Amino acid sequence: MKVAVYSARAYEKEALQNANAQEHDLLFIDQKLHASTLHLATGCQVVSVFVNDDVSAEILHGLSDLGVRFVALRCAGYNNVDVAALRALKMSAARVAAYSPHAVAEHAVALMLALNRKLIVANERVHRFNFTLDGLVGFDMHHKTVGIFGTGTIGAVAVQILHGFGCKVVACDKIENQELISRFGLRYVSFDQLCAESDIVSLHLPLLPDTKYLVNKSSIAKMKKGVMLINTSRGALIDTQAAIEALRSGHIGALGIDVYEAEQALFFDDHSAAQGGDPVLAELMTFSNVL
Repeated sequence: MKVAVYSARAYEKEALQNANAQEHDLLFIDQKLHASTLHLATGCQVVSVFVNDDVSAEILHGLSDLGVRFVALRCAGYNNVDVAALRALKMSAARVAAYSPHAVAEHAVALMLALNRKLIVANERVHRFNFTLDGLVGFDMHHKTVGIFGTGTIGAVAVQILHGFGCKVVACDKIENQELISRFGLRYVSFDQLCAESDIVSLHLPLLPDTKYLVNKSSIAKMKKGVMLINTSRGALIDTQAAIEALRSGHIGALGIDVYEAEQALFFDDHSAAQGGDPVLAELMTFSNVL
């Protein structure tokens, strides 16, 4: 089959070509999939897309008219796909079932450690030959309570790692993982209870209509003053403006984000927003306790 690979980047082309083993004809397209690039999939039976590609009903109808019958997502989340339209058009789709669970969970813990031990600030000081310790004191992770929102594949790995640190881990999820309960003594609590108990809150959830802005002004108010908040899932799980207000007041003590709700113009794009075009992000980056 001929496959149009949208949002293709140099670092993934070699891996895709190796995995393909010349079985399919891969057409690498640097641009994102949207109305103006739709025509580039002419003659293809499959499109491969990433997190910021537009797979709305309008685009799906256009792809169907071109003869595309299958959408392969190079990601776990599918909030950018109109599933109802996909089904109505009798098209098929696949996503990444387990998205590097150890890599993502380890990165979440790396953000915790970097923020806790002020590693970025300390590194910048040392490079200026400033060896003062003022403002660099962190805390022991041992015996701290970490709240995990979502105990799917990634969240489950995070639980295991944090258990190894000697943390008290609590979780909130619609489906309780019995193995985590039996092996690590994981305790499931309500949303409000997790907010109230946790010194660190880490998000491991998909972006769905009922999880958008899960962390907002109201839920932040239920958290401990000085809470550390980590998000390696989807940017829109956090209301960024509410987070900024909480950082300003000190209610959020540290924020580690691998994602941002308006990231479309930042990641895998021309970086125009990173050059001062996004005032919210610019304000967020003024805080020394944000990674």
